[in-house]
Amino acid sequence: MALKPFTFNVLKTDKSARVGLIETSRGNINTPAFMPVGTQATVKATFIDDIVKTGSEIILSNTYHLMIRPGVERIIAAGGLHKFMNCSMPILTDSGGFQVMSLSKLTKIDKEKGAIFNSHIDGKKFILSPEESIRIQKGLGSDIVMVLDECPKNTKDKSLIKTSMTLSTYWAERSKKAFGSNPHKALFGIVQGGLFNDLRRESLKNLEKLNFDGYAVGGLAVGETQTEMFDVLNGITDLMPINKPRYLMGVGTPSDILGAVKRGIDMFDCVMPSRSGRTGLVFTWDGRINIRNSKFQNDNTPLDKNCDKFNLNKYSKNYLNHLFNTNEILASMILTLHNINFYQELMQSIRDSIKKGTFLEFHDRYIDIL
Repeated sequence: MALKPFTFNVLKTDKSARVGLIETSRGNINTPAFMPVGTQATVKATFIDDIVKTGSEIILSNTYHLMIRPGVERIIAAGGLHKFMNCSMPILTDSGGFQVMSLSKLTKIDKEKGAIFNSHIDGKKFILSPEESIRIQKGLGSDIVMVLDECPKNTKDKSLIKTSMTLSTYWAERSKKAFGSNPHKALFGIVQGGLFNDLRRESLKNLEKLNFDGYAVGGLAVGETQTEMFDVLNGITDLMPINKPRYLMGVGTPSDILGAVKRGIDMFDCVMPSRSGRTGLVFTWDGRINIRNSKFQNDNTPLDKNCDKFNLNKYSKNYLNHLFNTNEILASMILTLHNINFYQELMQSIRDSIKKGTFLEFHDRYIDIL
């Protein structure tokens, strides 16, 4: 059977908010879409089959971590990442650039060689060039591949951000060349430029010349305020190609997602629903709950009485409070699944409201609650 080429079409708009469809050889992705994060070839504390049942249609895996453990050659020998982790859904892999910044204290950036750093696990030296990042992602069998970029830390120093942005553009050119041509896979460019709208526009203009399959907004969720993030999106999304997916990397809270969809973003990823689940923070339509709080010790109501998936509503807040305060693994499993399911319910509701032309009302109803 012939493989489907990667395609994207906008199906409906409501002001700047968009409903679209990404088609891949491994399945379709309805946008706006949220990608659960499977850092180490697993979405922590959940089975991949349950992730599918939440309505998730794509997950993200981490090039940096898989490069270090277990190593790309081992995954290639196992038949690729999808087979290795028993995942039939499309997988997007990041380039490793963010983790080089966030995890390694001893990173040297070399324009030609790439990022030279020591593993946060055992100190082993690695060199991650644009070409090596693409080679690894191809070996993993990623459906959507990201260019290697330099993700700078949050700073008001415009000269540093401009230097970083220029380097990321150069590495994007090399990533594009290394990726070559494959109609069944996608390569996304990453717009950098910090909080400076003129640099963001310059970055986008240079990336558009390379004609990527999609465009991500990187360098956010690194300590800026939500207002600053939205200001960046206000300055760039209307200039991004209409017929290509727009991906806001590493974001975020439900209110972040609502605000970004309002500004024309199509794709999101974040560790928040799974990480929060492991620490007792629960997302609901009435707001956030810290299940560790003593006030839930005698609360026998479910987290969400309307949730009919996985019978999650049969577990009371009282019981979940007990599980967390006794460090039982089941607590992390239940709440992680609950949170990811909530995020997918949110995305479905967002898509439905855009189709009905009522997204702004939906946004205004929930932006301060979620």
